[in-house]
Amino acid sequence: MESIHKIYDNTIGISFRWKDIKTNLTQIIFRDTGFHLSEEEMEVFIDKIADAKVQKQCKGCNTSKECRSVLLQTPSNKVSMAVSYEELSQIEDLMRGTLFQIRMNNYLNDLCKN
Repeated sequence: MESIHKIYDNTIGISFRWKDIKTNLTQIIFRDTGFHLSEEEMEVFIDKIADAKVQKQCKGCNTSKECRSVLLQTPSNKVSMAVSYEELSQIEDLMRGTLFQIRMNNYLNDLCKN
């Protein structure tokens, strides 16, 4: 963990940037999946999460919160994921928390330059 700069984490995953690599991409890992995303791609992912949140649940399902019946599109048009509503909420928190922290850090860095 010494080679990364952690940005945000929650119960489902973590976001970070590698210390020795100069890039605008952020590594976001949840479950067994990792993404390298720009800020714009994170915004697209958040929009896709909002779309997934309005999907209908299975009728009469007693395990709707844990059931991986939600199809989540990703910023890559070639990758979709099956997630539960619980995971969807955690992924949304991870994405929003990461974007907030990146933007806050950028704002503070700009402010301190002046």
